[in-house]
Order: sequence, then structure tokens, then C-alpha cells
Amino acid sequence: MGNTAETGQNQGTLDAVLTLLRLVRALERVEAGVTPQQYRILKLIEAGGERSARLAERMAVAKPTLTAIADGLVAAGLAKREAEPGDRRVVRLCLTQAGTAAVARADAAYAGWLQGLLADTGDPVKVLASLGLLDQTMDERRRAAHEQPAAQAQPAETTRAKESGPAVSQHVPARRQVSNDGGAGPGRRQASAGGAQ
Repeated sequence: MGNTAETGQNQGTLDAVLTLLRLVRALERVEAGVTPQQYRILKLIEAGGERSARLAERMAVAKPTLTAIADGLVAAGLAKREAEPGDRRVVRLCLTQAGTAAVARADAAYAGWLQGLLADTGDPVKVLASLGLLDQTMDERRRAAHEQPAAQAQPAETTRAKESGPAVSQHVPARRQVSNDGGAGPGRRQASAGGAQ
């Protein structure tokens, strides 16, 4: 009987994957004036001029991929590169006026499409809250993955601290716990209905 329940759960997960892929494909067909990938980077730039390395990390793409997208946005006049005051080696991407207008048009197009779909679900608030929770969980996993290399280096520091004597204090970060039921367990925040970018 456990096998049947597990098979049903796996099938439900696979159905959800197919639904997510279908949503991505549907978003690609929305007439927004920019592609979904361009829209993501423009929204991140809009939130505050970002360094390319930070944008690549937040978008979960390789830096050369981001550079190619950014080059296209700059060539299209939607973004510009600006040197950071005080350190000309650091370059940030910023929106141009045309980029700001493109984001506003894309916001309206994507929001209009999704609002129509959400209304048809009968419970748009619940669906948005679930999407917000997924977004939050993905952010937490990304942060944990970036913190992990630092945590792996810590045992060597701890060993050195033990060898140097008791005068050295040690800090051990608390483990983040994630519940398996999809709800907010210890160490998790409840997602807002709006979610994050």
C-alpha cells in the first residue's frame, strides 16, 4: 500500500513539473515586448543597479549567459552600464528611459495574463501564496548553497581554534530546518500573497 501512495505522490509531483513547464511556455507566448528572461533581468536591474556577477547569481545563470543577455539589452537601448563611483572597475547595469517603459509594458502584459488565469482558478489568493512560498524556498536554497562553501571551510578554522587554546570563541550557525509538508516549519517564514521577484 505504501508503494501505491508513493507512486501517487510521484505522479502528482511529475504532473506539477509538467504544469510549471506549461506555464513557462505560456509566458513565452505573452506579447510583452521582451522575453521572460529579458524581463527577469530588467526587473532585477529596476530594483537597483546590480553588478553582473550578482545578477548572474540571482538569475541562476552562468556569467557569460548573463553578459550575452545584458549585451542585447544594452544594444536595444533598454539598459546601460555605469561605472560605480569610487571604483571604476565595478560596472553596474541600470535601466534607460526606454528600459523603464519596456518594464512597465511587460508588467501590464504579464500581470494581465496571470490575473486572468488566477481568476479562473477560483482561489487566486491561495495560488499566489503557494507561488510566493515556492519563490521563498528557492531563495533559501540558493542562499544555503552559497553559504555552504563557507561552512565547509569552518571546520579547519575550528581545528585551529582548538589547537590555539580556550581563549578563542567559536560561533556555530544554527541549521535551517525545512518541513516536508510544504508549510512553514521551524526556521521558515510564511510567504506573503505577493511573493518576491
